[in-house]
Amino acid sequence: MPSMQFWQSHPRVRLCGQAVKRGEVIAYPTEAVWGLGCDPFNRVAVEAILRLKRRAASKGLIIVAASVKQVDFLLEKLSQAQRLQLENSWPGPNTWLVPHFKRIPPWVSGASTSVAVRVSAHPVVQALCSVYGGPIVSTSANVQAKPPAKTALAVRRYFKGCPLVYSPGDIGGREKPSVIRDLLNGQVIRA
Repeated sequence: MPSMQFWQSHPRVRLCGQAVKRGEVIAYPTEAVWGLGCDPFNRVAVEAILRLKRRAASKGLIIVAASVKQVDFLLEKLSQAQRLQLENSWPGPNTWLVPHFKRIPPWVSGASTSVAVRVSAHPVVQALCSVYGGPIVSTSANVQAKPPAKTALAVRRYFKGCPLVYSPGDIGGREKPSVIRDLLNGQVIRA
């Protein structure tokens, strides 16, 4: 798969980055499935994703970044050991529940005092976050309780007629979505 630098200059990736800035929802490939994304601080955009997925807002969503620097604002109050644990697992398919100290809006964190965060190793995800200039929402592109989409065509079938902006690229080689762990107690939430 081409590098992040290749994807950063791709016209459709640049189009997606601009779409996120305008408050639109994008569809893009991740390590294992296609995802839906938007600006996590744009309530209207996040609510659009929740409606598309028919997902309860209380469940919360993942945010994904191109680098640790993009999520530094969430890591400031962590211990050095906690921060090191995160940094040693990224970039990669490791999502962590991290206390957000009200730095993430409730429409992203749901009913939790933590937020799910990942620094992706997928070059398209990295390019999208780099072009946008920050982390984006990352949730599987499917209606709740349906199998996650593995192709752009499957996303189009799930959300026919919906105004999504599609990224180029293919999913990575993982069979399952990222592992989710709670940083505070080490509990595995999703294997």
